[in-house]
Amino acid sequence: MQILSIQSSVAYGHVGNSAAVFPLQRLGHEVWPVNTVHFSNHTGYGEWRGPLLAATDVADVITGIGERGVFGQVDAVLSGYQGDPAVGAVILDAVGKVKAANPGAVYCCDPVLGDVGRGMFVRPGIPEFMRDTVVPAADIITPNHFELDYLAGASTTTIAEVLDAVDAVRAGGPRDVLVTSVLHDDVPAGSLDLVAVSDAGAWAVTTPLLPITPNGCGDVTSALYLAHLRSTGSPATALLRTASTVFAVLEATIAAGTREIQLVAAQDSIAEPPDRFEVRHLR
Repeated sequence: MQILSIQSSVAYGHVGNSAAVFPLQRLGHEVWPVNTVHFSNHTGYGEWRGPLLAATDVADVITGIGERGVFGQVDAVLSGYQGDPAVGAVILDAVGKVKAANPGAVYCCDPVLGDVGRGMFVRPGIPEFMRDTVVPAADIITPNHFELDYLAGASTTTIAEVLDAVDAVRAGGPRDVLVTSVLHDDVPAGSLDLVAVSDAGAWAVTTPLLPITPNGCGDVTSALYLAHLRSTGSPATALLRTASTVFAVLEATIAAGTREIQLVAAQDSIAEPPDRFEVRHLR
């Protein structure tokens, strides 16, 4: 595939495009990264340097790509954290131009808003912008459990409630939804679920809950799910491959004793996802 990925970038470590591009390339896809920031490192360190690119600069890069006459070759647009509605508008404009040139292209959005225990960690106004404007324009979204509840205006504690929340969000636009870090009443202690829902049905994979939450894992997850979903056409297969690879990356990160996810060390598990989990058909 040809994937236009509009995300942040860091020199040290792996978040945004610095987390998404390599896995996609390792799977054999061509990636056209457009950076919205270029920082020294991710902001989780508390200190960083580098420019936050103006929305007009991001738009200029995308315009330059369009001037090559290649929007029709784009199979998917991928986006993650959007710190400014102006940049979000640029992304949506790019999606519109790509789909005009290639009606078969899709938009995959990771609606980054917050997480359990941390609450919202984006600027005021961003949650509403994501919920009301960006998510309805997406074909594929990959929220975590906390973000799903916000997008659906619900508080979910059972798998049935999670599926109802996904259906409510899907009714507004996106047809394919991957929910990560799902904790519901029937999840075994020390485990979590990933849940995938599409027009064809709903599936879940249960994995052990590892004792780390490194930055960039969501960016990798979104990229992998997009790639496997579009390559196989099967949400169940995409779910299984994504869960298996991300778990392997986390295991490699723990083994390395670092806070930065070990994408290069785990690259064989990216190219050939391990067969270690089972998919449950929910409906």
